[in-house]
Amino acid sequence: MPFTEFDERMMRRALSLARAGMGYVSPNPLVGCVITNANGDILGEGAHIAFGGPHAEPNAVHDAESKGLSVRGATVYATLEPHAHIGKTPPCTKLLIEKGIARCVIAMEDPNPKVSGAGIRELREAGIEVEIGLLEEEAREQNRFFIKHITTGLPYVTMKLASTLDGRSALASGESKWITSEASRTIVHQMRAEHDAVLIGAQTAMLDNPKLTVRLASGRQPKRIVLDARLELPPILKLFTDEHKACTLVITSPKALKTKVSELASNGIELMSVEGSRERIDLAPMLRQLGAMGIASILVESGASLAASMIRENLFDELALFYGPMFFGNHERPSVGPLGILTIGNAPRLTLK
Repeated sequence: MPFTEFDERMMRRALSLARAGMGYVSPNPLVGCVITNANGDILGEGAHIAFGGPHAEPNAVHDAESKGLSVRGATVYATLEPHAHIGKTPPCTKLLIEKGIARCVIAMEDPNPKVSGAGIRELREAGIEVEIGLLEEEAREQNRFFIKHITTGLPYVTMKLASTLDGRSALASGESKWITSEASRTIVHQMRAEHDAVLIGAQTAMLDNPKLTVRLASGRQPKRIVLDARLELPPILKLFTDEHKACTLVITSPKALKTKVSELASNGIELMSVEGSRERIDLAPMLRQLGAMGIASILVESGASLAASMIRENLFDELALFYGPMFFGNHERPSVGPLGILTIGNAPRLTLK
């Protein structure tokens, strides 16, 4: 049967509810759920809002029952396939079967190998009508961080660049505040809250001495990652001294000075060693290690050198480019360093979303 306008409206509502977990449920997916009766009344709503906490479906059932309403014979709209395995929470499929729902409309199948169709099969075997694919594209976009991480083990990487109209990120002196606007910075702070981690290179840390915190938007504080192969950054930087220093992770190489490692560790700073030369960190192995730690998404606020490396090695999934309406000229610092491109055909081409 084709989906109705009412079905689409309820799924859009479920997708909206799912956003409540943004930044708080990772590395789990964002999920929203709406339960309706045959008359089109909303009985209950819910979302997965905290890692390790109840999922969207039991939250929606609880919402209905807390109002004295039964969900027997109801339709459930879920942005992701209900899970059938025992994890940090009981299987959602068993709850829906026990409560006697009649129909389940699902935006997308769960790419997690532990689920991946098992929840759909269990619901159908229990006699529940299951329909899949309503607003699937929107659901996949909303859970792009989760999908990348669960299918590859790697974090989803968003690279953010701020640039003048002629592609410059700073004056020759290093001065860069501010190229863009307060509105742009507010958006970047919201992006920080939505990602598991924010990553910068040593040069950006030294020149800008950033806090990388969420101040202009609401949301949780992400992990702050700084690349420092030789551990040469001064210990007085805000990343190492402010109230969020426990959220700082320094990526270094095995060749880093042991005394500096001990000094940072004694100050409560987390360190992670990644194979590479003394001059730079090998980015691909670094991303694999971060993904294995459960970091599902990273916002890279890169300088020219790190941006060039990410582009050359094709290590980013999404580019957020903020332009300031000004020109600096070709003697100032570029937003992207040398890429070694010899022909236009070899230049990486991106797709505008």
